[in-house]
Amino acid sequence: MLKKSTIQLLRFPFSFFLMPVFWFSLLFVNTIQWDKVLVLFTIIHILLYPASNAYNSYMDKDTESIGGVAKPMLPTKQLFYVSFIMDVLAVLWAFWLNVSVGYCVLVYIIFSRLYSYRSIRLKKYPVLGFITVVLNQGGLIFFTVYKVASLQPAVSVPLIGIVIAILLIGGFYPITQVYQHAADKADGVTTLSMLLGVRGTFLFCMVMYVLAFLGMWYYFTSIGAIHTFITIQLFFVPVLVYFFYWMHLVWKDVNDANFKQTMRMNWIAATFTNMAFIFVLIQQHIG
Repeated sequence: MLKKSTIQLLRFPFSFFLMPVFWFSLLFVNTIQWDKVLVLFTIIHILLYPASNAYNSYMDKDTESIGGVAKPMLPTKQLFYVSFIMDVLAVLWAFWLNVSVGYCVLVYIIFSRLYSYRSIRLKKYPVLGFITVVLNQGGLIFFTVYKVASLQPAVSVPLIGIVIAILLIGGFYPITQVYQHAADKADGVTTLSMLLGVRGTFLFCMVMYVLAFLGMWYYFTSIGAIHTFITIQLFFVPVLVYFFYWMHLVWKDVNDANFKQTMRMNWIAATFTNMAFIFVLIQQHIG
């Protein structure tokens, strides 16, 4: 029987926040292998991400709010075993699906563990930790999804797509840390958000998203699909409205950079970004 703490610290809802990269990758594929894509979706969002969350929580033993959980319970040894079992299942299933995908999943797990493992702990280094996250959750996931969905050789994976995916995660990741500065400092961790400061974090994330949008504009105009770019931007309007509203609040009172506002921003951003990419995906393959 799984303990309540184990279920909570797997943080399944957090997979929803990272889901946009998955759908975005599919926008670059002309003929999608849907049976394989559905399997990969399960591997990534039901096994890989939650196992990574669990291992990170086991190492951190957080007592303050963390991504998706306002009041985290203390982890037990069961959480470690469950994360290990989920990792093994993810790797085996990925290798069954495709050998190269198996290696991609294995690489993701290795760097996820190096990110959290107390003796190495890449997360305590602001730039290195940031690079580890964006390359894995952005670049590597894009590469993996494209490879499975298209069945094309690795050299055919579009570099512009990888870059945009990295920028999307680069704009999302630091803002999730903006309320954790005190807790991270107490744990000996210096995040990029701490290095930038609260206001600097907002400005940095803004720049990342502007670059991501420019990348999308370049790609979709280059293939004669400017209407697709415009459609995506329309879905982003609520995200931008709330981001600038929150930014306005923080500029007046830095205490508004808190867990509640951060999670609200994450839910709004993930919901409309997922909707945007899924809508375009339907237009491309069904409409």
